[in-house]
Amino acid sequence: MLLVTRLDRLARSTRDLLTTLDQISAKGARFRSLADTWADTTTPHGRLMLTVLGGLAEFERELIRARTAERRARAKLAGVTIGRHPTLTPHQRAEALKRKARGTETIGQIARSYNVSRWTIQRLGA
Repeated sequence: MLLVTRLDRLARSTRDLLTTLDQISAKGARFRSLADTWADTTTPHGRLMLTVLGGLAEFERELIRARTAERRARAKLAGVTIGRHPTLTPHQRAEALKRKARGTETIGQIARSYNVSRWTIQRLGA
């Protein structure tokens, strides 16, 4: 008997779920889910429920993915920056680039003066 806490711990897609369940039953084992009591491969009803609800779960994931992509695209068109805010202001970046170009200070010294990592300053020229 393979026992899982939730059905989504077993597979990411309906196809993956059905393949995994087929492999489990081919080895003579049974499957049950603690949170989803209807998910029991020992009965035909349980196998039907797994197939139908697994398909619905995959459909829901696809809808969420599509809505998220739409929102991201709308935000980008509206000029919203997605991700972390820049550590340095545009003025600080320009100043750091000038200091870096002069070559009188090390990258580490410039970085310490702005309280950022060496890599932040190193990436400015790229």
